Order: sequence, then C-alpha cells, then structure tokens
Amino acid sequence: MYVPDPKILALLRIADSVVVLTGSGVSAESGIPTFRDALTGLWSKFDPADLATPEAFARDPAMVSRWYDERRRNVAKCTPNAGHIALVALQRRILAAGKRFTLITQNVDRLHQAAGSTDVIELHGTLWTWRCMDCGVETEERGPAFDVYPPRCVCGGPRRPAVVWFGEELPKHEHLKAQRAAGSCRLFISLGTSAVVHPAAGLIDLALRNGAQLLEVNPQETPYSHRAHWCIRGPSGEVLPRLMDAVFVSDKTPAG
Repeated sequence: MYVPDPKILALLRIADSVVVLTGSGVSAESGIPTFRDALTGLWSKFDPADLATPEAFARDPAMVSRWYDERRRNVAKCTPNAGHIALVALQRRILAAGKRFTLITQNVDRLHQAAGSTDVIELHGTLWTWRCMDCGVETEERGPAFDVYPPRCVCGGPRRPAVVWFGEELPKHEHLKAQRAAGSCRLFISLGTSAVVHPAAGLIDLALRNGAQLLEVNPQETPYSHRAHWCIRGPSGEVLPRLMDAVFVSDKTPAG
C-alpha cells in the first residue's frame, strides 16, 4: 500500500501553483488502450505511424478515418476512473484556496472533462471533434458510426479527427497556455505519461528549469525519473486517491 511522503503532502498544501500533465496511462485505467495497444484485430498489421499522419490520410482517407471512428466509438463506452475523480477534487481544493491549478493532457478522450475537471488544456486535440479539410469547420460527434469514410462536411469536403498527428504542430493557443503554466508553477506532476512524446514532454524540462519540484506518478520508470524530486510507482487510480485523502485529512470532520 502506498504511504504518502510527508514532504509531498506539505508541498501540495502550500504550493501556490500546481500543474498536472497526464498521459495515456491515466486513460488506460478506464479501459482505453494506449496508442499502440489500440492496433488490434484488423489493425494489428499496421504501425501507428502509418495511420496517424497527414500523409496517411492523404493516401487513404477512408482507412484512417475508419480507424479513428472505431476508436471514438470504443472510447464512448468508457467512464472516468478514480484517478480522474481525484484530480477533480485536487483542482477544486486548490482553486478554492485562491491558488493556481492547470491540468494539461495528452489524451484525446475527454474523460477529464467527463469527471468534472474544468479548463483542461488538450495538447493533442480530441477524438470527439472532426474538422473539414476544405472549409475548416469543426463539429462535435457523439453519435453512431459514420455512414461513409471519410465523413463529409455540409460543404462536401472530407472531414478528419481534430487530433494532432505525427509531424503536425500542437495547437498554438493550447501549447502557449501550457508553456506559461509550466514555466511558472511551483509543483509539476507528471501523471501516467511515458514522457517520451515531444513537445509535450518538454513542458517538464521547462518547469524544472524554472525551479519547480517534480512529482512523477507512473508504474514504470521514465526518462525523467532520475530528475524527479519524488517518484511514486503505481497507477494513478490507486495513488491519487490515497494522496488526496492524506493531503486533506485535516479538512474532515470527525464523526460523533
């Protein structure tokens, strides 16, 4: 059983600015396969790089859009886990104390929002929004499978998922907000991310260069483990609830 370090608890209580970066490990606990694990069945013969690129869409838009539509419908069956819920509690406590909290995610499933998190910075976009390649109009899609691949816009143009593909830049507004938060935070929490995908992982470097303390929560070691001030080995759905209970135990009113 994980026993929180008193120094981590103290920092969580006093930090005037906290940034959390989440990766696929957080979503995996809700039953959402990681990017490479998503290539099963019909798709097992493909490499992710053969599907998640502008070039792949240009070469075979029907195949790429069909795969992303299948992922979208699989995500619709999943619900937030205890890690998502614990982050909602952390955000509310920190904001209620008049401090700053920023949640940055590399995930495209919007389970953070479904759990109740607000003002989430989505670095890699979302499966739920599809964008017309001709007119640029974006539409949220929560319904059944598309009738045709790629799906068509009202203008007649082909539509693609509004996610960031390999070789594409991060959305500028979201990236800038993430950089500003990471560069001015006191505590940076890397949660369920392998920290190998850039430029998202570069936010950790930015935080460290500006004097932030780094807390890593991940079952496996990452390239930043040796630079972290604390490493907690375990899934976020188990670690975060225990951490939050310990941080805010003083807020609880004894029974009786």
